[in-house]
Amino acid sequence: MGETRTISLVVNGTRYEDEEVEVRFTLADFLRQNLGLTGTHLGCEHGVCGACTILFNGDAVRSCLMLAVQADGCNLMTVEGLAHGDELHPLQLAFQQNHALQCGFCTPGILMSLAELLDADTDVNEKSVRELLSGHLCRCTGYGNIVRAALDVFAEVSATEPAPDA
Repeated sequence: MGETRTISLVVNGTRYEDEEVEVRFTLADFLRQNLGLTGTHLGCEHGVCGACTILFNGDAVRSCLMLAVQADGCNLMTVEGLAHGDELHPLQLAFQQNHALQCGFCTPGILMSLAELLDADTDVNEKSVRELLSGHLCRCTGYGNIVRAALDVFAEVSATEPAPDA
């Protein structure tokens, strides 16, 4: 075992204190191996495929490109944090309803990027969703159903938001 450091962080609302981690360990490996959060997938390990995307202090990042020690004191969310118990997140439901996944390998990373976009409170359209998806590799779906699922959720959120005060 190489040089280690102790880190503390919050992942999916759970505080982890005094976690011992090798300084060379990637954040993706730490999440999977130390915390057992295997929804964060490792594909290319070069930041290209997007399968390892998580929310890092609210921003979508490639966890294979970060070291676990960089997460000390931070707040992370993985795909396991989207659902609340047995209640799926609206994005997860939309993926299910629109058949937006096949093998599912890329799905966690895509969901996390879309979750960031959903929280951004920005105008979302097909072009912006496709632009976001350009950073994710999916070999199964052709992206059409993923775009449809995302747009369904964003339309639903827009319909339920209160109108601005005049």
